Amino acid sequence: MTEIKLILTGYFMLMAGIGLYSWLKVKGLSDYYVSGKRGTWWQVTGSLFATIMGGSAILGTIELSQKAGWAAVWFLSSAAAGLFVLFFMAGKVSRLGHYTLPEMVGLFYGKKAEKTASLMIPLAWLGIVAVQVIAGAKILKGLELMDYTEGVLLCGTVFIFYTLLGGQKSILKTDFIQSLILLAGLTTLFVLRLRSGMSADLPPLHAGAFFNLHFTPVDLFILLITYSVTFVVGPDIYSRIFCARDEKTARRSVLLAALLVIPTAWMLTFLGASVPGAGSAGTTSMILPGISFLPSWALGLLAAALLSAVMSSADTTLLTSAVILTELTTGNLDQKESLKNTRGFILLLGILSMLIALKVTSILNALLMALSFFSGAFILPVAAGIAGWKVNHRLAYAAMISGGSVALTGKIISHFFPGYTGNLLIMAAFALNALFLFFPESLTKKYTRL
Repeated sequence: MTEIKLILTGYFMLMAGIGLYSWLKVKGLSDYYVSGKRGTWWQVTGSLFATIMGGSAILGTIELSQKAGWAAVWFLSSAAAGLFVLFFMAGKVSRLGHYTLPEMVGLFYGKKAEKTASLMIPLAWLGIVAVQVIAGAKILKGLELMDYTEGVLLCGTVFIFYTLLGGQKSILKTDFIQSLILLAGLTTLFVLRLRSGMSADLPPLHAGAFFNLHFTPVDLFILLITYSVTFVVGPDIYSRIFCARDEKTARRSVLLAALLVIPTAWMLTFLGASVPGAGSAGTTSMILPGISFLPSWALGLLAAALLSAVMSSADTTLLTSAVILTELTTGNLDQKESLKNTRGFILLLGILSMLIALKVTSILNALLMALSFFSGAFILPVAAGIAGWKVNHRLAYAAMISGGSVALTGKIISHFFPGYTGNLLIMAAFALNALFLFFPESLTKKYTRL
């Protein structure tokens, strides 16, 4: 067995072993859903960082850097910007939150809005789970360890297995280890590439390098309102905060995660931009061309790092979606049968994500479409609820449905028909969302009587 295969075999066995260990430690619903709400700052920070640095974020940054050069640093920097905003809200989110984001929506706007959120969020997040599986399969195929289909089946099976067994207790442990592997792998590759002299192929770094024909200020604005905001309000991010033992731990973890993301964004942009013609290798191995200078142990560590990114985002988004659907069907997660239902939804959603990954192979666009749908629907309503703004509670569900639908339509149009039409629709989605949300409630009652 080669060193690469040996390292990856050890990695997959470690993740599965943690799942089994956590399964033995789960003593009740709270352990499974929020790890007993005993997460320490290093566990929550590691889980936040690993969740943010999913395969879609890493390969998406690499893909963008090979088109737009240094401008690609905006992709993950915008995620860090969202976390810095969340830092000021994290304490209140920890205090108000119980198990899921829709529960908070219900607290703000009532059961009708909560059910709307419980249907829409898993729909969007199923695509994000599938994107992680796609990324994992492409990594394994790019290393020529197996074909794409086999990669989908292996990655999907492993993360479904340990998520199914241990829930959040398993995820906090695996995410922390995966964050360490991810940082070690990317840092090793960064240092070795610097020493290899390949940095001479980098595009020049100057003030004008952060915007170009492939990434304009308008693109940055759209990125901020569709991607960055999902780190201010996001079911996967909030599920990490709900695990924190107290408000101070939640705030500290968010800040540390943001500070880790910034240098990672620069390293990834450097790695992608320093490989001439890497994008021509196709969508199956975006970061892998041009690294033949790596020793086999370093290549194995890189593969484990990339797979860690995939697994850590996939497990969190999968469990989050399953818990939300369980709450929708049972009405109360504190019921005894909730755990059984959650595991059933984990299995169902995991299999569906693998089937999607077998049919769809695009990463960045699929990710941004799912996030556009979510951000158009939920950013303003949740932010308004946390801030305590006076809004129209009766029309909150209409704001979510209309905002999400229009934002998704705009993203689809911008993908197939480049130009300003799609972006204008995305911006209009937020305006429509706000129109329903801040429509005077007195007028709503008047028209309802008519």
